[in-house]
Order: sequence, then C-alpha cells, then structure tokens
Amino acid sequence: MVSPLAELLAQLRMGNQKSLITFYEQNRDHFARWAKWHYKQEPATAHATLRAVLLEFYDRATDGRLTKMPPDLRAFIYDMARERLDNAAAEHLPQAEANRRRHLLRAFNVLGADCRQVLTYFYFRGYNFEKVAGKMGYPNAVVARIQKATYLRKLYEVALQTPDADHQTPSPTDTQPDAGPFLV
Repeated sequence: MVSPLAELLAQLRMGNQKSLITFYEQNRDHFARWAKWHYKQEPATAHATLRAVLLEFYDRATDGRLTKMPPDLRAFIYDMARERLDNAAAEHLPQAEANRRRHLLRAFNVLGADCRQVLTYFYFRGYNFEKVAGKMGYPNAVVARIQKATYLRKLYEVALQTPDADHQTPSPTDTQPDAGPFLV
C-alpha cells in the first residue's frame, strides 16, 4: 500500500499542484495567525510568504532535492517559512550590528577547522560538553570544556587582530610622532 505522503510526492513530481493549492487554502488563515504572533506580519504579507514557501517546496519536490516526504508536512512547511523569515529579519539588522557580525564571521573563518567545529557544536548546535567530546574524539567532557574555552579565547584574539573593514584601526606607525630628519 502506498502512503498518502509518497503519493503526494509522486503527484508533485508529475506537475500536479492541486494538493499544494488545497494545503494553502486550508492553512493560510492559521499560517497568518502564526506569522503575526511570531513575526508581526500582516495577513497579506503572511499569505505571500506561505505562497513563496509552497513554491520553494514544489521546486524541491520536482527537481529531486526532496527524496521523501516529511512525516508532518505542515511542520515542514512552517519550518521552511521560519527559516525564510529569520533570514529576512537578519537582513534588517542595524548597520552596527551587521558590521559586528561580519567582523566576527571573518575572524571565525580564520580559525582552524577544529576550532570552528568545536565552537559550532557548542554554540550553534547546542551540544553539551559530553557530546562535543564524543564528536571530536576527546577523552571526556572536561577536555571538551577546556578546548572550547581555549578556542573561544583564540577567536577573541583573532577578532581583535583582524581589522574591521568599516572601522580601520591605525597601524602602530601611524600613531608614532614623526621623528623628523634628526632622529634615525
């Protein structure tokens, strides 16, 4: 017996969008309330966002990036919308914050692979020290904690040394007084 989700994926790959239209009609009001609650979007903007996300989902299904249907289609669509809305919100950061993040990202990319991996596991994926130790091959969580602290300190030092493109720090020769022709 073919599952309804697998059948839906097959229909999408053949170009049948009826199920997505039905999904949109059934969920647009709920999505508008969700978007207003979480992102302060007006209903018309939320409906446009849902349509864009459904088109992106359709593109993923037809070009093969989506190999199997998610178990909860609505949760999957809402997660796609959340990702889209979070990215849109990040684009509207104040200039100073956007510059600070770009500067930190440049410093982060200068670090070695292990440094980046440990910091990513801990700060971006939310792994505890035991899981970081397991992923990185450290003997225990204490070593992972020490390594994380070391790498964070290294990131701080690299960020201080990396010139910020918007706020160029003067070089040491620029701050020294001119010696003139008499001092050599």
